[in-house]
Amino acid sequence: MSQYLSNEQLTQIADTYGTPVYVYHAEKITEQYNRLTTAFANADTRFFYACKALTNSNILRHIRSLGCGVDCSSINEVKLALRAGFDPNNVLYTSNGIAFSEIAEAVELGVNVNIDSLSNLEKFGRRYGSSYPVGIRLRPNIMAGGNLKISTGHEKSKFGIPIEQLNGILDLMAQYHIVIKGLHIHTGSEIKDVDVFMKVADIFSELVPHFKDLVFLDMGGGFKVPYREGESGTDMTLLGEKVAAALQQLEAATGRHFQAWFEPGKFLVSESGYFITQVNVLKENAATTFAGVNSGFNHLIRPMFYEAYHRISNISNPQGALKHYTVTGNICETDTFAWDRELNEVREGDLLVFYNAGAYGFEMGSNYNARFRPAQVLVKNGEAQLIRRRDDFEDLLRNEIDVI
Repeated sequence: MSQYLSNEQLTQIADTYGTPVYVYHAEKITEQYNRLTTAFANADTRFFYACKALTNSNILRHIRSLGCGVDCSSINEVKLALRAGFDPNNVLYTSNGIAFSEIAEAVELGVNVNIDSLSNLEKFGRRYGSSYPVGIRLRPNIMAGGNLKISTGHEKSKFGIPIEQLNGILDLMAQYHIVIKGLHIHTGSEIKDVDVFMKVADIFSELVPHFKDLVFLDMGGGFKVPYREGESGTDMTLLGEKVAAALQQLEAATGRHFQAWFEPGKFLVSESGYFITQVNVLKENAATTFAGVNSGFNHLIRPMFYEAYHRISNISNPQGALKHYTVTGNICETDTFAWDRELNEVREGDLLVFYNAGAYGFEMGSNYNARFRPAQVLVKNGEAQLIRRRDDFEDLLRNEIDVI
């Protein structure tokens, strides 16, 4: 049975902790992780949670308890993961456009590292030679993903070493005796088509002969999750079967064993998350009725930045007559969450819940308009606990220095 939180539970949390508030359901995260391990049971696979989706330490510790590793995009995410108790061997650091000092710090911390550019690969070779096996991130020139802003494998993408620069990689390996233990390709996010991952597997099969020390083949993440009612996500069972078959074929051809690595972020936490807001004001004009809530793109920017769809419901009046509303925020910009959305009749003071809000919601927030960041609550074993307090006025001033 799929895990979810009821309107009654969400209303109680809003009454207790106020709004706006992010709520995460631990058991849903567990359910999603179990879906992965079941789907890939026939392949030697490791999963690393892409923590950029949601970095709260309580979420990290829960995911660690499941046996999952963690994928980090900055050195500070690496430090958060280690603080949350992850073993360095279960931490994967893949970043881009960074100073080499971050890579050196990751090496000192003993985590797995993927290098994203020939420049940093050369610097790595000069300093470490063969002493620290490393992975490399490649750009495969594949267009994939639900939005250009989350497509990372196409030929104009900044991510990874272009695959046509393979000879440059091999030259550096030979010159500095660099041990390449893994290949990494991440093509984007919101990928429903399983064949995209299989194109990556085909690329890996062509590259394997050039790298004698390979341990893992990292296909990234980007599994699609359903945002709209009736929508389906990536067929994980089918993907697991195809990956297992591809690995078996590759191992038969080479006589070598490889692990498949994946970096699910949104897949693990998106559906666990709820964002509860309260309606401040209703405004009518000839075109629409605005339901203005006590939030904005300072708290949930995905609808504005990615044109992402989030299902919304009025949990204060679930039986009310259906009417159309444009749901907007309280920021001095056009912060429209939804245009002309059908909702149960909305009244001032009602609670509107945004679903699938567990990934890239709080993490992409800000204090724009000097608004406070919302609280975060975790529900585990039926108990709701505050895991981050709401900002207060002192938080807005915390790092300022008065000089005038």
